[in-house]
Amino acid sequence: MAQALRQIGLRPFLPADTSILAAIFVASIEELTEDSYSEAQREAWASRAEDEAAFGKNLGSQLTLIATVAGSPVGFVSLKGADHLDMLFVHPGAVRQGVASTLCEAIEKLAAARGAARISVDASDSAQEFFAGRGYVGQQRNSIFIGDEWLANTTMIKALGDTPSNDNPRH
Repeated sequence: MAQALRQIGLRPFLPADTSILAAIFVASIEELTEDSYSEAQREAWASRAEDEAAFGKNLGSQLTLIATVAGSPVGFVSLKGADHLDMLFVHPGAVRQGVASTLCEAIEKLAAARGAARISVDASDSAQEFFAGRGYVGQQRNSIFIGDEWLANTTMIKALGDTPSNDNPRH
């Protein structure tokens, strides 16, 4: 008998979620970015969750959604302002199960509902292929300094909705 696909639920971030989201953030960086970043780079990046109060305050200052399976958080996404996808992290045990796509689709719809014509993301080298598959286009390479380490990422942009351009009016 075929097994039913696990249902992915979405809900807003609550301050009580901070510890589990910090753990997802760290596990995702440690296990899913090994091919793109050195151990020292991953440690520096993951250190952003060491101060859980600051990590939670950052998530609470943005529109943050949590993906759940059977009621347990398995990933999260945050929208900074109206049009910047700031964080998208999925627990390594839940990758390739539609969690990131579900989160990304939801945040893109919310950005469009807030009036954004496009959405941007500073995608890690590990995530570029995922975002490219969703229609994001690379714009520029960036270097960011965290702790004592330099990390590279790429700013990618995706047009949202059916927003007509001025030079191609619809009839």
